[in-house]
Amino acid sequence: MERKCLDCGDGIHGRTDKKFCSDQCRNNYNNRLNRDSNNFVRNVHGLLRKNRRILADLYSEGKIKVHKDALFALGYNFSFFTHIIETSNGQKFQYCFEYGYREMGDDFIELKQNSQYIDYQ
Repeated sequence: MERKCLDCGDGIHGRTDKKFCSDQCRNNYNNRLNRDSNNFVRNVHGLLRKNRRILADLYSEGKIKVHKDALFALGYNFSFFTHIIETSNGQKFQYCFEYGYREMGDDFIELKQNSQYIDYQ
């Protein structure tokens, strides 16, 4: 019985455990298998990068306190952040990489940069 390539269906010659006729077919097959999960990760990472850029731009403009609507208007998505840090006095900051924020009340947001990450740039 002739073995067939899992990607293109051509005959396979060589080792008995070989599944693909070429490296290109192997790459095509595996890329097709991983496409859905890779797209999800790519989309989430894109949202995180966008959120980080928005916080970084506001912070670099010297803004420490902004209205929540300003973030919404810039396209910030509050559902996506990388981690939460709770300060010693109980304030919780949601971070998107090295830039974070906390809700202060009256729909205002306090921005903060985590100095731990500054040395890595």
